[in-house]
Amino acid sequence: MIELEGLPELVDPVLIAAFEGWNDAGEASSGVVAHLESAWKAETLVALDPDDYYDFQVTRPAVEMNDGLAQSIVWPTTRLLRARPPGVERDVVLLRGIEPNMRWRSFCADIIAVCRELGVELAVMLGALLNDSPHTRPVPILGGATDESLARSTNLELSRYEGPTGIVGVLQHEFGRAGMDAVSLWASVPHYVAQPPNPKATVALLRRLEDVLEISMPLGDLDEEARAWERGVDELASQDSEVAEYVKELEERKDAAELPEASGDAIAAEFERYLRRRDRDTDS
Repeated sequence: MIELEGLPELVDPVLIAAFEGWNDAGEASSGVVAHLESAWKAETLVALDPDDYYDFQVTRPAVEMNDGLAQSIVWPTTRLLRARPPGVERDVVLLRGIEPNMRWRSFCADIIAVCRELGVELAVMLGALLNDSPHTRPVPILGGATDESLARSTNLELSRYEGPTGIVGVLQHEFGRAGMDAVSLWASVPHYVAQPPNPKATVALLRRLEDVLEISMPLGDLDEEARAWERGVDELASQDSEVAEYVKELEERKDAAELPEASGDAIAAEFERYLRRRDRDTDS
């Protein structure tokens, strides 16, 4: 059982969680938490004992080097960190981990116990999946929620997926069983360009996260990285006529499926983001 003594008292905390592995196509979701950890200068609160949840022959520890000498072993684990976004009067708990190899129910119970101790009332899980979405269009973000009213209040476009799931889906379910609110946001990553990183999908998750939490998300250089990524994929696609034709087919399919009101919703959401950022800049 994880040690809960000595945890600080937080102000209206919300959890943002992402896991490397099956849930993390293009490293888009783990990229969000890594980015926020750096931008908000997050501090570690607690780390789970890796012996309980990881098979080290599958998820191996790493050696850290310094001047050519082995200095330490870094064990794969899951950490919860504390951050206070600038201009926001609440704490954010960032969970950055690796999908466990075993004992998933105990793993979820440990995370929920820490969240209860910290006073977390809302958990937002992030994921990314491979899909047949074209890289030239906005990244689709689907979601899930522990109840319908929460889905409506956060304006989630719910996924109808049925099939194998990862730790993101299991943890959301376990939060619901524990009587705690949880939502998940999933970015669709083009399957024909699956290699990480995918900054465009990371930016899309950050913007949707901003909508759900009404907290301004720092983008830093990610916007420019996303544009450079798209230009790079454009260039690669142009060099292969079959890939170019396939992308065009995906674009036509996507455009035909878009509803007229979708663009209006996107404009409204972008305007709300602009107002939040303007208010934040004015306050600072």
